[in-house]
Amino acid sequence: MTNRAWSTVDGHGTGAEFELFFGYPDEAAFASAVEQLVADRVASRIAAQDNTLWGPAAEEEAAKRLAWVGLSETSRLLVPDIAILDVEFREQGLTKVVLCGMGGSSLAPEDICEAMGVELHVLDSSDPDFVRDALEDRLDGTIVVVSSKSGGTVETDSQRRAFEKAFTDAGIDPAERIVVVTDPGSPLEKLARDAGYVVFLADPDVGGRYSALTAFGLVPSGLAGADITQLLDEAEAIRPVLESDSVDNPALRLGALLGVANLAGVDKLALASAGAPFVHFGDWAEQLIAESTGKDGKGILPVVVTGPDSPNFVPSTPDEVLATFGAGPESSIEVFDRIRPASGWGVSVNAPLGAQMLLWEYATAVAGRIIGINPFDQPDVESAKAAAREMLDGGGASPTPVFVDGPVTVYASEGWLPPDVTTVEDAVAALLSELDDTHGYVAVQAYLHRHRDAALESARDTLAIRTGRPVTFGWGPRFLHSTGQYHKGGPPTGVYLQVTTQPVADLAVPDRPFTFHEFLTAQAVGDGKVLADKGRPVLRLHLSGPGDVDAVRRVLG
Repeated sequence: MTNRAWSTVDGHGTGAEFELFFGYPDEAAFASAVEQLVADRVASRIAAQDNTLWGPAAEEEAAKRLAWVGLSETSRLLVPDIAILDVEFREQGLTKVVLCGMGGSSLAPEDICEAMGVELHVLDSSDPDFVRDALEDRLDGTIVVVSSKSGGTVETDSQRRAFEKAFTDAGIDPAERIVVVTDPGSPLEKLARDAGYVVFLADPDVGGRYSALTAFGLVPSGLAGADITQLLDEAEAIRPVLESDSVDNPALRLGALLGVANLAGVDKLALASAGAPFVHFGDWAEQLIAESTGKDGKGILPVVVTGPDSPNFVPSTPDEVLATFGAGPESSIEVFDRIRPASGWGVSVNAPLGAQMLLWEYATAVAGRIIGINPFDQPDVESAKAAAREMLDGGGASPTPVFVDGPVTVYASEGWLPPDVTTVEDAVAALLSELDDTHGYVAVQAYLHRHRDAALESARDTLAIRTGRPVTFGWGPRFLHSTGQYHKGGPPTGVYLQVTTQPVADLAVPDRPFTFHEFLTAQAVGDGKVLADKGRPVLRLHLSGPGDVDAVRRVLG
């Protein structure tokens, strides 16, 4: 059994409600890292938006990405305007809020609304069936929030076009229903103002994955009925503690744990809810951590599991830090007394959502400094977008199937699939045989309808049991804005299983030369090509229709 030392940080007497427990097999290395962070005044320098903390190469990017540290105060100016608009909409009987957004523009609002117990419909897909379901459900009572930092996100632009047409076809003025959140000066801002839409401008000095407490997180959440003032209060309560140059600073301790473990070869982070009312917090943290750290052949891979009894938590692997998050007594040291991480590295964070978000943002920035990367850029994200555009423009070669097995057409990147493989079962077995036994991971990427096809998520657990290795599950295309950076920029230890399907029916993207299904296919094929070009093994299972999902799920088990 790994020898462990435990330390506790609590917020009693500080005005903040939080409690953290840390486990580490190398107490000296952990303590030394925390002390060095204190000596270097890292916490107060982050709070002061010091862009020199991550080295000369990161200074330019960091200089325009650190305003998130004060959002719990500065974003309060948004609250009255959101509240007034919310009242106006509700007086008109408009109670369904649809959010069109990807990555940082959608993951935080989904989490906030879940924590507050209010309904938000997140449209973060190019799947035509998924988009159609959103268009056809209670359109007469729908408000649409269109969120894009750059103003040019193709998925979001396509969704906006679809809703504009649907409203117009129904005799509804889109200007009465569409709210836009974007950065100042973006093409979306100009389009929205010309169309007469309500526009909220976000802080341009905050990156997408750090934008939970900006207009991107607050506008859709507030319109859906969430108490966004409470969220800001929760973050503000913990902020003075996170800014302090103290060995008891929970962000320094959490960041040091993640960073020191990573340098020791423990480069996965298994995340589980322990009684949290925001059970999908792991999806938000996944993007924050993977996209911030997964570059230059380094990084922390988040592995989001359904609970502390799930595979990859029980049992865990020696290359995983185990982390639980919660807001109640179940998120405590007792979790680790029961679980006992194989690596010896573990943390349990018990805090309300606003505090959790700010804490993990600080800790991710701290871990980036220790690992030696720039936590604010995403150098490999654009490559998949460019490959998808090339496919849509007809410049990319159409992939050739390796074989067809019943309702499944099989595609594979070159160089790893034996030529005599002719069944889906054997192809999956061949992919899994490519796994590195000590640091490998499996990434399941499902370009499907994430509500209708939710049963496929169980493949994460069955593959984790089958392989004994960490397994991630991502819905395409939204994971491209999350773990997609890590897959291409992080350590080359993954194997990739894509699942695509023919839709029930395709759907045109208004005034664009492609359909939603064509776009989604281009995204899958494009990302697979980029992964293959980097030497990653990729297997794609293309289904004849949604009814074939269960057959694939059984093969994966």
